Amino acid sequence: MRIIFSRKGFDSAAGGGPSPIVDGCPISLPIPSNGYSRTTYGDLRLGDHAAATSRGKLGASDLCHHDPMFTDGGQCLFGQCGAAQTHLVNQGVGVGDVFVFFGLFREKGGDPHHRIFGYQRIEEIVDLTQCDDIRREELAALGHPHALGMHAKNDAIYVGEGGTASRASNALRLTVPEGPPSLWDRPTWLKRGGLSYHDRADRWLPHGRLRSVARGQEFVADIGRRKAPRSWLDSVLAEINMS
Repeated sequence: MRIIFSRKGFDSAAGGGPSPIVDGCPISLPIPSNGYSRTTYGDLRLGDHAAATSRGKLGASDLCHHDPMFTDGGQCLFGQCGAAQTHLVNQGVGVGDVFVFFGLFREKGGDPHHRIFGYQRIEEIVDLTQCDDIRREELAALGHPHALGMHAKNDAIYVGEGGTASRASNALRLTVPEGPPSLWDRPTWLKRGGLSYHDRADRWLPHGRLRSVARGQEFVADIGRRKAPRSWLDSVLAEINMS
């Protein structure tokens, strides 16, 4: 089994700043559209948040890349392509594995930090280069940007159970209390050699800390049959699903 730490949403490069935490709830802002979208920030009721975070560069009428997409029925659709998709394939990511989505967040008056805000348990992987027209049209009807137009030659959509957190609990925070955002308080089960893109020894610091890479989207931990990471994952999903 694999746990994939998947970076998503606004940051200083994409959007202009951290996604907001409003009334204790983390709100992940989708990045601006890259050309294939039917969804505006206004459609998602995120126009004011997008305008505030981007300092007026984006607003309710701007199209966004609505991905990952969480449905009211408890399903998540997540598209990936290019080098990031190649990495997922090379790492053996497949049905039964779990995406843990994280991003950069800030509460008003607080510090920017990385936190987990959602998840997806993979039940299906749709290869958009080979799927039939009916399946593509089903996904396009939902407005998923990767189904509306090919982003790369290896475009795919991951489908499965998923949800987002309704509160910004400390249990979902990755960044250490004093920051900076890239300095994580890592789970005790996560050791050097156990997370893709993080092989350098100087990233694995004393006292259970990890200096995460500045760029990149998908960081894969192959946990095999180990109980400790599964228990950690269960606690994270329980926290996300807590109403």
